[in-house]
Amino acid sequence: MPIITVFRSRLRPGVQAHYESLAEEMSALARAMPGFIEEKTFTADDGERVTIVLFADRTSHEAWRHHERHQEAQAIGKSELYSEYSVYSAEVDYHRAFSSDVVR
Repeated sequence: MPIITVFRSRLRPGVQAHYESLAEEMSALARAMPGFIEEKTFTADDGERVTIVLFADRTSHEAWRHHERHQEAQAIGKSELYSEYSVYSAEVDYHRAFSSDVVR
């Protein structure tokens, strides 16, 4: 079963450039991991950031979770970048999609 992770966070003041550099590195690393499916990041008007990551299965998700550089980045985020964060991870037991190729 695919594994979805939802990472919600807020940055500390003045860390935007450092965050963006590290986020770009982590995104590239995640995309190169076996089992990676997709990643999307959104920023709300109130400054909250939400990143949604999907891996093909628990094994590939755990490989990402325990990747040495990813763990280093997590420590940097906790000590230097985030004022708060929360992480949700779950197995995807249902998925349905629709796409219309009609251009409006």
